[in-house]
Amino acid sequence: MPTLRSLRRLLPYYRPYRRSVAFGLVLVIFAAAFSSVVPWLLQRALDGIRAGAPLRSIWLLGGAMIGVTLVGGVGRFLMRQLLNSVSRWMEYDLRNDLFAHLEKVDPIYYARMRTGDLMARLTNDLSAVRMAAGPAIMYLTNTIAGGAFALGFMLHISARLTLIAAVPMAILPMIGLMLGRHIHARFEAVQAHFSDLTTLAQENLAGVRIVRAFRQEHAEMERFAALNEGYLVKNMRLAHMYGIMQPGFSIFAGLGMVAVVGFGGILVLNGTISIGAFVAFGMYLAMLTWPLIALGWVINLFQRGAASMTRLLDILDAKPALSEPAAPRTLPAAATGRSIEFRNVGFHYPTEQGQPTRWVLRDISFSAPAGATIGVVGATGSGKSALMDLVPRLFDPQEGKILIDGIDIRELSIGDLRRQIGYVPQESFLFSDTIGSNLTYGTEDEPAGRWAAGVAQLDETIDAFPGGYETLLGERGINLSGGQKQRAALARALARKPSIVLLDDALSAVDTHTEAEILRSLRETLAGRTALIASHRVSAIRDATWIIVLDEGRIVEQGRHGELLAAGGRYWSLLNRQQLEESIESDGAGELAAASD
Repeated sequence: MPTLRSLRRLLPYYRPYRRSVAFGLVLVIFAAAFSSVVPWLLQRALDGIRAGAPLRSIWLLGGAMIGVTLVGGVGRFLMRQLLNSVSRWMEYDLRNDLFAHLEKVDPIYYARMRTGDLMARLTNDLSAVRMAAGPAIMYLTNTIAGGAFALGFMLHISARLTLIAAVPMAILPMIGLMLGRHIHARFEAVQAHFSDLTTLAQENLAGVRIVRAFRQEHAEMERFAALNEGYLVKNMRLAHMYGIMQPGFSIFAGLGMVAVVGFGGILVLNGTISIGAFVAFGMYLAMLTWPLIALGWVINLFQRGAASMTRLLDILDAKPALSEPAAPRTLPAAATGRSIEFRNVGFHYPTEQGQPTRWVLRDISFSAPAGATIGVVGATGSGKSALMDLVPRLFDPQEGKILIDGIDIRELSIGDLRRQIGYVPQESFLFSDTIGSNLTYGTEDEPAGRWAAGVAQLDETIDAFPGGYETLLGERGINLSGGQKQRAALARALARKPSIVLLDDALSAVDTHTEAEILRSLRETLAGRTALIASHRVSAIRDATWIIVLDEGRIVEQGRHGELLAAGGRYWSLLNRQQLEESIESDGAGELAAASD
């Protein structure tokens, strides 16, 4: 079926477990074979009793039935143990591959995929794929094998009676295929809606403080209730299909049984078949009926698995925008810093087809000698963060090139490039782990983490915590202030002792006194290292070796602090505006203090 094509992508995941799968399927057939012998033994026993056979032979047949049932039961236990275990291991492998691929895709992918949607795919959808990979295969094999053995014995007893019983039951597979298509479509709708529900819950939990600050609890509860009601409606529509499937199968199976009782009874009265054969035939018909009914459930598992696998393939087939070079070059050895050069760089974020291109950076050219500190200043939206993101290749520019020690960074391995860089982005993200583990993230050097905390003026704060460096942080470092999180992110970048340091407005949430202390420590720490410091505060970059002023993605001025002030241009205007704002803030604080006295 076209809808099941996505499940072909599971075939490589079977390869490590092919022997277990093969042995498990053999056990399925083995168990089905032993189960099919029981009615035949019962037929022999009933006919023997009617014919007056010795009691010993009847007891032997009874014992054989018990033995066959036990052996078949052991086979069923082992087949479930093997095949269900294989499906769990395949789920494990697939989850690892999904996570590994998510670690490789670029930020653009995350800009268009919601976190809740990804979480739903890695949990709910993955579970549905596991059911298709293991239990569905097992039950399908059992259905085919059990049905084949039952049909064989039925034909042996009476071909005419088998034909009469099979007419109404032949419709069951057709019903299963028809309903399966509807189940597939409705299950896809359920999974998509579950992603929306998960996203809303994730956003509300992550932004709970904002929700409460704006007193939107009731509004968010109403949004969730509406979305949850939609999820319920879609699930009820899916349940409606299941409700049609099972009774429909039972009706046609019952018609087959009615035909057997009527026509089979005539054959018994005429002496064409024995009573034992008639009872055995009824048991075989039941054994054939159950696989045909189970076939609908198996189809449902495959349809659900195919729908979920399609959603998982959206992740696995996502192509990273950044590519590794075919023959990566190696950076020459360097004692400390490295030179950085931008040559006519132009960059815009990827846009949908037909949408106009908005350039974020254009014609950016400058050089930073090894060990230099380059300050990048500009108003909000001038392109500072985009410029920073290009150096570690979070994005690639559409125009020009960026060179480190004279080598185009696209010719370097991404891993080797990023090992040279300590990056502090605008948004300080911390993991739900100890603060010590956060500081040494990417390095095992614990003393380096403590040293970096001192540079970031965070060591005294950490020492004041009850657990010190072993203090556990909440989600995204929620138990730290904005300034403390920024300093922790700064310490994490410095602990790696990189040759290139990128600071993207890394001190925006820090008070001016602490900022001055940190900058003083940074001058010593960054000595010999190449640094790019982007900030909207002129105070953060005034001591830089070279200063670049951005405005609407272009360099409008560059030079040293004194030269730019003397020019009286954009840099001078930014400094004057900031000094005026600081003056107003200090006057306001003074008036409040006087009023409180």
